[in-house]
Amino acid sequence: MTHESVIATWRQLLHPGRSWVLFANGTCVILMEPDGDLAGQARDLLREFGPVQAGTAAGDFTTIGLDDAPGWAVTCHHPDILTYVADDELEADDDLTVGLFGRGKRDQDGHELVVVHVEDKRS
Repeated sequence: MTHESVIATWRQLLHPGRSWVLFANGTCVILMEPDGDLAGQARDLLREFGPVQAGTAAGDFTTIGLDDAPGWAVTCHHPDILTYVADDELEADDDLTVGLFGRGKRDQDGHELVVVHVEDKRS
């Protein structure tokens, strides 16, 4: 999985008028009210809502099988933060395995905060 392929996947999945930021491990932060430095705005959201805290809402996730891309989106307790898991990243494809893997990627992105792409759709 390359950053270019994940960027193409998010472009395909998300509303074309939305601004969003992609992090190194596949986590996408959708900016519903984009303002100023989009990468900084997304880092602030992911710093707060990305790290996993077991036994709290920050440990929760939902796995969504994708019709328009090969893989899954893994949600978290913030509605505008999703993590992409490509179908070639795992041998297993059950919701629990995929969800835990995606949650781990979000946790890593929430600590590292490495932005690899900014999709700025402000007019």
